Amino acid sequence: MFLVLTTLFAAGPVVANGQGAAPRKKKQSPPFRWVNPLPKGKYKRVEHAVFRSPSMDVDVGYCIYLPPQYKQPKHAQQRFPVVYYLHGGRPGSETKSVRLSKFVDKAVVAGDIPPVIYVFVNGGAVSHYNYPEKNSMGEDVFIQELIPHIDKTYRTIAARRGRALEGFSQGGRGTTRIMFKYPQLFCSAAPGGGGYATEKRISKNDGRESPSLKFEAGCNAYDRARAFAKHPDPELHILIFVGTKGFNYENNVAYMDFLTSLEIPFARLITPGAPHSAGAIYAKDGLQIMQFHANNFARAAAD
Repeated sequence: MFLVLTTLFAAGPVVANGQGAAPRKKKQSPPFRWVNPLPKGKYKRVEHAVFRSPSMDVDVGYCIYLPPQYKQPKHAQQRFPVVYYLHGGRPGSETKSVRLSKFVDKAVVAGDIPPVIYVFVNGGAVSHYNYPEKNSMGEDVFIQELIPHIDKTYRTIAARRGRALEGFSQGGRGTTRIMFKYPQLFCSAAPGGGGYATEKRISKNDGRESPSLKFEAGCNAYDRARAFAKHPDPELHILIFVGTKGFNYENNVAYMDFLTSLEIPFARLITPGAPHSAGAIYAKDGLQIMQFHANNFARAAAD
């Protein structure tokens, strides 16, 4: 019924960081926008585009990395798998994590992974959560509107076997919530550095993250994992990644223990010395994350 638990460790010892890094000073958030243009040519083979959200009646931006093969005439009929990447931080912006495309492009060009499309998502005013009070349906717009738009507009493998989900920090939280609610949409999922202590607090407080922020009951990484564990179908291939110097390190370890208690299989990638930074983890171990998705695409295609 369950896969055997697989553990992937980066080379070198894994050392806990005690109470974690010192709290960061809170930065003033820029005003939220659904469309955040990206200067043309800033990132190789990355384009910025928009689509109209029918539910919110606004334009929504996204960034998309297309591998070099995508525009080559000899591959004109080829379809490609897609990794949807959910950014960290609040509020949302499709440009927040697009710098990771340089690691993807390097791996594709070197032949370390097969050609793949990466879509960088705008998670909304309250990143990757539905929040009707602000007309910001981050989860629904992603699942119900962006994915169909991408499949219609680009040569994707428009099926679960060609679709993966990944994110870091707020995006790691979003990846976890979404992968457990919509396992039929993704054959691979890699949440990184998620703030699971906050997700646990939401679970225990009837959806309330703070006095001024409340979500729909059950919309959190703990309750959705419990629901999935009761009906684990289809099977999810999950990789949780985190750096030992990240301030979410301990609560990621606690969340892994929680998944183990539910008998939900997953792999783990722990990067010694890495801070709370997707870029720092990608610089050391990003290829393992990308190959995790590539292996799952290959496995799903063979089934």
